[in-house]
Amino acid sequence: MTALSIRRHSVAAAVSLGFAAIVFDGYDLIVYGSAVPQLLDYQDWQLTPTQAGAIGSYALVGAVLGAVSVGTLTDLMGRRRLFIASLTWFSLMTLLTALAPTPELLGLFRFLAGLGFGGIPPTAVALVMEVAPPARRHFINALMLCGFPAGGVLAAVMALQFLEPLGFRALFAFGALPLVTIVPLSIWLLPESPGFVRRPRGGGRSARLGRLTTLLKGRQTAALVLFIITNFCSFLLVFGLNTWLPTLMREAGYELGSALAFLLVLNVGAAVGGLAGSALADRWGSRWIATALFVLAVASLGLIAVPLPTAVLFLLVFVAGAATTGNQVVIYGYIAAHYSPGNRATALGVSTGVGRLGAVAGPIVGGALVAAGAGLSVNVGVFALVAVLGAVACAAVPAPKTAPAL
Repeated sequence: MTALSIRRHSVAAAVSLGFAAIVFDGYDLIVYGSAVPQLLDYQDWQLTPTQAGAIGSYALVGAVLGAVSVGTLTDLMGRRRLFIASLTWFSLMTLLTALAPTPELLGLFRFLAGLGFGGIPPTAVALVMEVAPPARRHFINALMLCGFPAGGVLAAVMALQFLEPLGFRALFAFGALPLVTIVPLSIWLLPESPGFVRRPRGGGRSARLGRLTTLLKGRQTAALVLFIITNFCSFLLVFGLNTWLPTLMREAGYELGSALAFLLVLNVGAAVGGLAGSALADRWGSRWIATALFVLAVASLGLIAVPLPTAVLFLLVFVAGAATTGNQVVIYGYIAAHYSPGNRATALGVSTGVGRLGAVAGPIVGGALVAAGAGLSVNVGVFALVAVLGAVACAAVPAPKTAPAL
């Protein structure tokens, strides 16, 4: 094989396996929102909306810890090794989630699963951005990250077809499939980042501290804080909407099937928005594309609160998906392109890990508003305000003094 064919093989393997893993990352997180209506009706547990929202957030708390720790470790130990370890752990804990006999254990296993899937995006994004051709790295990265909305679509379709006849446990169990599919293929096919392979070994703790110190100097401190705020807002929108949209649409008068259809449309919009936004980012830069998508989220969410024909409402939900979950794809690429290979995964892990506190807050805020009797208009109004803050933080990130190497 020629060097070019080997490179193409590496890109294809990294993107395909990363996409497949992130499909199940998205599936596991979003299927919980699909299952919430049945969990609330499950007489053996008698959950309240606030309790259901809290359980939904436990996996996201685990993801915070997983993203920060694995994102840092992958700059020391390699992208490939940490990707496989994270995916294996996540799959095992997802299987235990499906078997949980009590709501307390359901929450515990979701938290433990979060440790695994929190580590998958920083490793996968760092790897793909480093093996992809520079001129198309945002778009190629988006192809992989579209696994997340694809997982949301899969979760919505599975819920529409199997939630009522099979129950929520079957939906959770499906999320453990990577253990016997993607993990063996990754061991066989997944390449290591060329930049990591070429990097001098040694340094241990001092090397890790050096990378963290670099991220906390001058303009880099401001950039890291603003990326954390940007991610916080984006994750709050993504997980708040995906967890509570079916329940909100049911309370607005739609049947369960129609309410789940809105979730499906939201995630189809996310896939389109992620690909289109990242293609534009390759040409115009990710800062202003991400900012513009936040602004579009404000507009679409504000209009959802207005009484409109159902067809128009579906269109607005599609746009909202493109401007929220789709924008998270662009933001991942924005952060990866901002930093050099030596601290790229660390920066991704810290900014997305701490930013995932927004993912924790989203289901809790939504659950508290539903429990307080707030309707669709109040919920989307709160989300629109969060999008305003995200747009401001995203636009304010200072440009790096020198262009990062790839």
